[in-house]
Amino acid sequence: MAVAELYTQYNRVWIPDPEEVWKSAEIAKDYRVGDKVLRLLLEDGTELDYSIDPESLPPLRNPDILVGENDLTALSYLHEPAVLHNLRIRFAESKLIYTYSGIILVAMNPYKQLPIYGDAIIHAYSGQNMGDMDPHIFAVAEEAYKQMARNNKNQSIIVSGESGAGKTVSARYAMRYFATVSKSSSNRHVEDKVLASNPITEAVGNAKTTRNDNSSRFGKYTEISFDEKNQIIGANMRTYLLEKSRVVFQSENERNYHIFYQLCASAQQSEFKHLKLGSAEEFNYTRMGGSTVIEGVNDRADMVETQKTFTLLGFKEDFQMDVFKILAAILHLGNVQITAVGNERSFVDEDDSHLKVFCELLGLESSKVAQWLCNRKIVTTSETVVKPMTRPQAVNARDALAKKIYAHLFDFIVERINQALQFSGKQHTFIGVLDIYGFETFDVNSFEQFCINYANEKLQQQFNLHVFKLEQEEYIKEDIPWTLIDFYDNQSVIDLIEAKMGILELLDEECLLPHGTDENWLQKLYNNFVNKNSLFEKPRMSNTSFIIQHFADKVEYQCEGFLEKNRDTVYDMLVEILRASKFHLCANFFIENPVPSSPFGSAITVKSAKQVIKPNSKHFRSTVGSKFRSSLYLLMETLSATTPHYVRCIKPNDEKLPFEFDSKRIVQQLRACGVLETIRISAQSYPSRWTYIEFYSRYGILMTKQELSFGDKKEVCKVVLHRLIQDSNQYQFGKTKIFFRAGQVAYLEKLRLDKLRQSCVMIQKHIRGWLQRKKFLREKQAALIIQRYFRGQQTVRKAVTATALKEAWAAIIIQKYCRGYLVRNLYQLIRVATITVQAYTRGFLARRRYRKMLEEHKAVILQKYARAWLARRRFQNIRRFVLNIQLTYRVQRLQKKLEDQHKENHGLVEKLTSLAALRASDVEKIQKLESELDRAATHRHNYEEKGKRYKAAMEEKLAKLQKHNSELEIQKEQIQLKLQEKTEELKEKMDDLTKQLFDDVQKEQEQRRLLEKSFELKAQDYEKQIWSLKEEIKALKDEKMQLQHQLEEECITANGLRGEVAQLRKQAKTISEFEKEIELLQTQKIDVEKHVQSQKREMREKMSEITKQLLDSYDIEDVRSRLSVEDLEHLNEDGELWFAYEGLKKATRVLESHFQSQKDCYEKEIEALNFKVVHLSQEINHLQKLFREENDINESIRHEVTRLTSENMMIPDFKQQISELEKQKQDLEIRLNEQTENMKGKLEELTNQLNRNREEEGTQRKTIEAQNEIHTKEKEKLMGKIQEMQEAGEHLKKQFETENEVKSSFQQEASRLAIENRDLEEELDMKDREIKKLQDQVRTLTKTIEKANDVHLSSGPKEYLGMLEYKREDEAKLIQNLILDLKPRGVVVNMIPGLPAHILFMCLRYADSLNDANMVKSLMNSTINGIKQVIKEHLEDFEMLSFWLANTCHFLNCLKQYSGEEEFMKHNSPHQNKNCLNNFDLSEYRQILSDVAIRIYHQFVIVMENNIQPIIVPGMLEYESLQGISGLKPTGFRKRSSSIDDTDGYTMTSILQQLSYFYSTMCQNGLDPELVRQAVKQLFFLIGAVTLNSLFLRKDMCSCRKGMQIRCNISYLEEWLKDKNLQNSLAKETLEPLSQAAWLLQVKKTTDSDAKEIYERCTSLSAVQIIKILNSYTPIDDFEKRVTPSFVRKVQALLNSREDSSQLMLDTKYLFQVTFPFTPSPHALEMIQIPSSFKLGFLNRL
Repeated sequence: MAVAELYTQYNRVWIPDPEEVWKSAEIAKDYRVGDKVLRLLLEDGTELDYSIDPESLPPLRNPDILVGENDLTALSYLHEPAVLHNLRIRFAESKLIYTYSGIILVAMNPYKQLPIYGDAIIHAYSGQNMGDMDPHIFAVAEEAYKQMARNNKNQSIIVSGESGAGKTVSARYAMRYFATVSKSSSNRHVEDKVLASNPITEAVGNAKTTRNDNSSRFGKYTEISFDEKNQIIGANMRTYLLEKSRVVFQSENERNYHIFYQLCASAQQSEFKHLKLGSAEEFNYTRMGGSTVIEGVNDRADMVETQKTFTLLGFKEDFQMDVFKILAAILHLGNVQITAVGNERSFVDEDDSHLKVFCELLGLESSKVAQWLCNRKIVTTSETVVKPMTRPQAVNARDALAKKIYAHLFDFIVERINQALQFSGKQHTFIGVLDIYGFETFDVNSFEQFCINYANEKLQQQFNLHVFKLEQEEYIKEDIPWTLIDFYDNQSVIDLIEAKMGILELLDEECLLPHGTDENWLQKLYNNFVNKNSLFEKPRMSNTSFIIQHFADKVEYQCEGFLEKNRDTVYDMLVEILRASKFHLCANFFIENPVPSSPFGSAITVKSAKQVIKPNSKHFRSTVGSKFRSSLYLLMETLSATTPHYVRCIKPNDEKLPFEFDSKRIVQQLRACGVLETIRISAQSYPSRWTYIEFYSRYGILMTKQELSFGDKKEVCKVVLHRLIQDSNQYQFGKTKIFFRAGQVAYLEKLRLDKLRQSCVMIQKHIRGWLQRKKFLREKQAALIIQRYFRGQQTVRKAVTATALKEAWAAIIIQKYCRGYLVRNLYQLIRVATITVQAYTRGFLARRRYRKMLEEHKAVILQKYARAWLARRRFQNIRRFVLNIQLTYRVQRLQKKLEDQHKENHGLVEKLTSLAALRASDVEKIQKLESELDRAATHRHNYEEKGKRYKAAMEEKLAKLQKHNSELEIQKEQIQLKLQEKTEELKEKMDDLTKQLFDDVQKEQEQRRLLEKSFELKAQDYEKQIWSLKEEIKALKDEKMQLQHQLEEECITANGLRGEVAQLRKQAKTISEFEKEIELLQTQKIDVEKHVQSQKREMREKMSEITKQLLDSYDIEDVRSRLSVEDLEHLNEDGELWFAYEGLKKATRVLESHFQSQKDCYEKEIEALNFKVVHLSQEINHLQKLFREENDINESIRHEVTRLTSENMMIPDFKQQISELEKQKQDLEIRLNEQTENMKGKLEELTNQLNRNREEEGTQRKTIEAQNEIHTKEKEKLMGKIQEMQEAGEHLKKQFETENEVKSSFQQEASRLAIENRDLEEELDMKDREIKKLQDQVRTLTKTIEKANDVHLSSGPKEYLGMLEYKREDEAKLIQNLILDLKPRGVVVNMIPGLPAHILFMCLRYADSLNDANMVKSLMNSTINGIKQVIKEHLEDFEMLSFWLANTCHFLNCLKQYSGEEEFMKHNSPHQNKNCLNNFDLSEYRQILSDVAIRIYHQFVIVMENNIQPIIVPGMLEYESLQGISGLKPTGFRKRSSSIDDTDGYTMTSILQQLSYFYSTMCQNGLDPELVRQAVKQLFFLIGAVTLNSLFLRKDMCSCRKGMQIRCNISYLEEWLKDKNLQNSLAKETLEPLSQAAWLLQVKKTTDSDAKEIYERCTSLSAVQIIKILNSYTPIDDFEKRVTPSFVRKVQALLNSREDSSQLMLDTKYLFQVTFPFTPSPHALEMIQIPSSFKLGFLNRL
């Protein structure tokens, strides 16, 4: 398509304008080739005939749909006016300061604080791709950081621009981003130190200029170093070309460096008094500009901040004070008065106060300083001459000294900062941030501007090469034919400056000459370059300047001062004086030949485009120009080795007005910074690039049905383009993208808009036609009705006569009767037919319904039997599978035990051999014992005396026991008396009670309550007394048993001693018999082994017999069919071992039942009295029920009588009813009498039983006393024997220790085997216990039924106390199995919620019942520590966190519910109140558990947020589920990371699935519903906040269609809440800001009423957020309208009255306050059972 075809009517173009640079105009008439004039219509309505050149037509304007794009390269027409207009729309209207231009970020200074740099914004950009978010300095920093981490390649960010454009702030924000996202794990706070370097360098290197209040007067390259973990480890700073002249001279309305004013503002502080400073107006160097104060800046506060940053970097106060001394000295030096003496001399007074202070601060001699400030020394070959200087020369010397000192101080501070930021480790990668001056041109340009523009020429060359390289890589990557693009190469300008005999070399050469002047140097430039180099010009009207054609513009430089600034010399005598300073820091500045501290030393070799000839002079001094060229070369070398990222800062206006757009100034800077050059390079090739998916989605409307039927979208795009654009040179097909020439996207947009407009016209045509047809038909119908009535009226008027009326009336009557007859006949016929049809139909339906019911009944019967059969089969299969698993496990256990027994037998053999080895040593011991027996005789008398003492002690103990027995008897008698008194009182009360029951019916209820209370108290007293008696009996029995054990032990020891003495004598006589005994032991060992083998055989035979007996009850074939081949082979190895196990199980059941029966007998004897008391209480309850029934009957009688009397209805039927009721009352009274008599009999039985118990206890005590007397006598007899045998026993015990060890080992082995057998029996009986439990439940049910039928039963079922008994040593095992090793998955399905918490509380109840404080404390601490440990080990496991959060809350609720506090016992049942803790107050532990629960909840929420956060933005914002609302637009160089056809991406369904997973897991784990609601509320807040934050930072998402999609997604979330019954969780309210933002995107935004509606509706959004959305609103199609700035101002004016937050972003880390509700447990502790999977077999239910 020819370009001329685009210049048609209604298209718009740009024409030059002297004020606005470019202005828009609309083509009023189609352009034809050959026309010399283009008819245009300006925006103000005037017509213009614009003369044109056919070769250069005016640039076309982009469609409105492309205006305001994030990336300038996305524009279809790429030229200067399009770029300028796009920037104006974004900056002035949308208030967006950042825009991409290919690889460049264009940053415009808003001159206003914006809320877009907080930590929330940093976290929002962290990890995001550059094209996914709005342009931002953080996006560039993230891209650099990501490329460094991914490619392990160094990066650099080049920030450039004019003074006042915001370079320093942009570089500071980039460094802050790196410091935030790459926090180091160490405690050195490296990031803070890196950021702290900025305030210091700004204080000593920034100043106020006419263009900027904080202008950087030096270039800075900060290299931030990272380790292998991509964490900051240090930094290094390089500086370039400090503006030293500012120290001694400032223009009007400018200031010196900030540090001087900060010092002067703090001069009155005590720490600065010795510097003798005053206000800034008192010093020449700070008052030249006439502006010592910056509006809104507090210099004193900035001084405090500077000192803080010095301290943070590790600079001590001494160092800081040294720096401040030098700065103060420079100020005082500027105030030194130099007076002229004649025309050739000058004079400085030695008594000058400022001179004295200067010398005092720097440790100098004032006389020498005064002398050499006015004189200079000239050294020649023959003599040395001192030449006086004129006053101007002396002033220049003073100022040069001040500049030199300040330059040294600046370099020193930078060096010390670099030392503070040094790191010990190895640098892995780095990111460099270059903050350097942009291209400058002023009215007067000198040496500084020349160096700055030289540096920008080098940077522009590097930039051009990089852009060219990226374009080439893109073409090669997409396999597009590469054509050479012509781009501006500024190598010729660089050669002009730095090549051989270039400007810099000529300048250095002139500086070497003693009498070199600026004029001579300029004349050399004229001679070498005028008319020889097109880039160098001589001004027509000046002989003191020259012009250089830079890449940005022509610049005229004044040659005055070039040589002096390039030399930068100070007279030698002044340098020597400073070198001899007593102030060490000042002296170090001027040491001869110091080691270069900067990275640019003399070893750097600069390679220019042309070879530079170095001078041979030995006295050559490095000039400022040569140093700058060397440092610039090193900088370019560094940048070339890194991947650069460009930030171009633009100054929108010179008045520093916020969001004011000065087109002239901006175009000037765009040309200077290379943005337009990038656009030009892109425009020469294929600037517009679309992926196939984006093209297909955007231009699918232009495709035909046949094209859309193709399966391959790529082929569809190719076919469509061939049809739409015939010139194939206008586009290229790459591998993943389509490349378009300039203007082709605009042409496609025009075609798309035309198609949409045609479609709209077609829809409008049909709708309007339908509306008109509908209107016409309605009008036609109305006309016909009017005509009909009119004509009928006319006919009536014409035909109305008497005869006609009579005839008509007769005809009507005839018609009436005729029609009635016909209708009646028809009705009768229809009625008969209808009744017949109904009869047959109803019969048919009834028969069909009957058949259906019959079939359903039969089907139900079949289903019942089928399902029962299936259930039985499924149960049998499961049981068989479980039995198989148990079988294999038990076989393995038996095999392991057999192996262990073999090992232990080998150990016994080794012990027997050791006994044989000890035989020889035993012989020697026997000989020693014989010698010691003689000695023992001497000690016999001593032992006899000790025996007498022991006998006396025993007698005293017996006397004490007798006294104790007598006291117990007295107590017993007292208790008996009390019991008799209380029983008599009870009888009297019962008699009174029965009398009162018959006497007065009205007082029955009160007396019943008194009886209940008194009886309960007495029953408790009886229970306590019985319990105390039992305890006393137990204590007596224990004492008796102890005495018996002591006597038995003493008898045994005596007998043993006697036997041992006899054996010892025999062994002493027959030592040789030991050998025979050893042989006998060996034979016994062999016999034992044989016996063991025979036992094994017998055991196998018995097992086989048992299996044979059991085979009859099992289907062997069925069992074998269920086992696999491997199982059968494994079983056959041990001979049908599985069936043997079944036999063992039955045998163990018999044994266990035998033991259980014995145990039950003992328990029944002990608990007989308790059961009787329980039965008495039950009978009392029964009596109470009878009383209640009687009261109810009496009340019903009264009501009935009152009703009858009130109605006066005395009917015999009612009398009969009353008599019947009276009979019932009499029957109840008879039953009540019977119950009271039974009560009396039972009370008598109870007293008789108590008397019997007392008699039995008396007889037992008598027997105990008789036994005690016998024991005392036996003890007296044995005392003598014991004394005789003690001496021999001590020696003999040593002899037989080895034999005892053997015996004990055998006993231990036997006991261990017995224990193992018991364990085996327990393991074999695991399933049988469950059966027994069920049997017990059946028994209890049957007994309760029997008890309900017969109240007088004497025995009841066993009840549990809701406690779990455990041993202290099992506590660790309890915590390990129940907390640390418990896996919630698969367990929570089959157990009650919070089962572990209930088990722990039941164990706690047991410890509380024992009144063991240490046990309670240990269990609580172990539980809390165990929960903390399991949470610490599973910090990212959502299921584990949910499970233990639920159990912690359940445990906390149990502690409250059973604490005994009334507020927590309101909902308890009476039985639950009995389970309260009795001895300990655990409120402190409740607080600790609450804190633990809060910590678990916070971690629980963090895990949920981490899981759901990555899918929020793709699902809520990016995924488009609504048909026909895709809003893809061109994205430019920065492509989106997501794609429309990304089937693997996250959707709204992904979010709902994740929420459902969270909800189901929380419910399965038994989490309290209130906590579930709070967690869901937190999740919904996160979804709303993350989505809204992303919306604020993505302008491409702020459209009406996207608002519809967001509203749809919110409705999905609300539906999910409704489905889960969580409407009351307040989660919906957290989405209100997002909902209002979606509404704001969809609502109309034009009139005042719209603005008022927005103000009233958007109450959950802050003013900043509303304005941000309005400014970011982006139309997707031309049919949508942009929000005008005037409308935004209206809304802002309404919002000014609000007092809300100025923060743009929502805090996604905000956590709602969590509350743990108290929900009492409905589960009875007595009914809780422990699953076998918990492995808590060591716990016993009490």
